[in-house]
Parts: sequence; structure tokens; C-alpha cells
Amino acid sequence: MNWKAIAAAVAMAGMAVGSVTAADGTHDSRVALMKQIGGSAGALAAIAKGTKPYDAEAVKTALTTIAATAKVFPDQFKPGTETNDEGASPKIWENMDDFKARAAKLSTDAETALAQLPADPAAVGATMNTLGASCGGCHKAYRLSK
Repeated sequence: MNWKAIAAAVAMAGMAVGSVTAADGTHDSRVALMKQIGGSAGALAAIAKGTKPYDAEAVKTALTTIAATAKVFPDQFKPGTETNDEGASPKIWENMDDFKARAAKLSTDAETALAQLPADPAAVGATMNTLGASCGGCHKAYRLSK
């Protein structure tokens, strides 16, 4: 078994675990989903920076993970779960429609990139700029500093 197949299997297993964890809407499920997005963004960044060689399958896996995870992420912020979460601003629950729209944009941006599949490190970097703008905007509005 080659390393690409192993990486894809690990990513898919992580998505499955995340899907099960995601159903409960707890701080831990939120963190698990953010780690999936962060790990995928890290994989794309490594390709964009040239620290990892371009790998179309790794790009597909990362973009698929980001798109799928961003779709379910807002569901983790159910009414009554706003306490005991040091990283989540109360503004999330106050502006849920905007929060959901931002997550949907991230998912759509990842799906658009997946459909066009960045073909080299420079294109992956451009995709990272687009995705990073979505991530950063949401974090600025809704993430509390630790």
C-alpha cells in the first residue's frame, strides 16, 4: 500500500469519526471539526509553500474535508451550548444566520476549488488565499482569543 492510499484512508477515517463526534454539539465536537479543517488547510499550505510535493489526491482530500466539515460545523452551536466554550463568542448565537452563511461560503469556496482542482503549488496557494479569507473573517467575528 502506498503512502497516498494510506493518507486518503486516514483522512476518510477522520471524517467518519468527526461525523459521529459532530452529532453532539459539544465543545469537543467543535474542536474536532476545527482540527479537521485546520489539518486539511495545513496539508494545502505545505503544498503551496513547497515543503510537500504537489499531490492531486492530497489536494482533493483536503478540499473535500474542508467542504464537508464546513457544512456541518454550524450545527454544533445549538441553543443552550453557548456556555463553557472559551473559544466561541456569544455573538455566534446572536448572529446565527451570519455564522451559518460564513460556514456555507467556506464550504462553497472549497467545492468550487475542488471542481477546478488547483493543478500546481501556485494554484493551491491561490486557493489557500480564498479559503483563508473565509476562515479569517469568521475567526475575527466569532472566535475569542485565548
